[in-house]
Amino acid sequence: MVDITHKTFSLRNAVAEATVNVSLLSTIEAIQQNRVPKGNIFEFSRAAGLLAAKKTYEVIPDCHPLPVEQASIKHELSGQSILIRVEVSTIYKTGVEVEAMHAAAVTALTIYDMLKPIDPKVEIAGIRLLEKTGGKTDFVASYPDDLKIALVTVSNKVVAGEVDKPGDIIEGKLKKLNLTSIERLVIGEQKIEIEKTCRNLIAKSYDLILLTGGSGLQLMDVTPDVVQRLIDREVPGIMEAVRDYGRLRRPQALLGRGVAGFSGETLLITLPGSPKGAKESMDAVFPTILHVFRSKKS
Repeated sequence: MVDITHKTFSLRNAVAEATVNVSLLSTIEAIQQNRVPKGNIFEFSRAAGLLAAKKTYEVIPDCHPLPVEQASIKHELSGQSILIRVEVSTIYKTGVEVEAMHAAAVTALTIYDMLKPIDPKVEIAGIRLLEKTGGKTDFVASYPDDLKIALVTVSNKVVAGEVDKPGDIIEGKLKKLNLTSIERLVIGEQKIEIEKTCRNLIAKSYDLILLTGGSGLQLMDVTPDVVQRLIDREVPGIMEAVRDYGRLRRPQALLGRGVAGFSGETLLITLPGSPKGAKESMDAVFPTILHVFRSKKS
């Protein structure tokens, strides 16, 4: 199964449809008059479809078990066709499109089984996904890919020549979101240098400044203190999400002192200086936070 442990919970919806065609007008009449020998096709197939939505992971090997928190199945007669529409919703880390299509397929197959004794040429015409929402794909189209981004590593060790692993991880994740206008800087862990660097970048109208390092509990960890003074509009939800996400994976994540907010039109975010902390923080809030730049989308 695909690893989804890095993903965040969000509302996911999917709508699928299937069509069952019959060959006899008498079949439609039997349905309308509730004279199908095996019973009411709408009641039986709806129950089967709902069960299929819940049990998808048991028959599709790579599907994850997830909570199906809403499912609806509707039927419509149109000429000699039975149209099936299925909607499934969950709040989880992965989508429910396969659940919706599986439910549509089983609903159609149940109808087929119930009608074949009176109509040997009944057929399932097609099963398809109509729409899905939720997850990062909803945000990819909402922001411009030419955002001007500065990635600032605050670390005396990196200044001295150590490999900038957190910076590499953050840059890699930005590039996966098609964000390539990235300037990288490495500076020491001094308040004056951090403030000067940030003010220069703000003056150059950078859209986003990401600072990694210097956000812990040591006396030399001063990045959040400096950035807090520069912010005129704090966005507390960003770091709340980072800490909540990290706490589910590492209890010590609650000790993070990161801050986030705007200085003018520039969004500043402080991230942990460890490779794992940087990765988890990016997973927690990207690409969702890029929604704040939607007004720049041409």
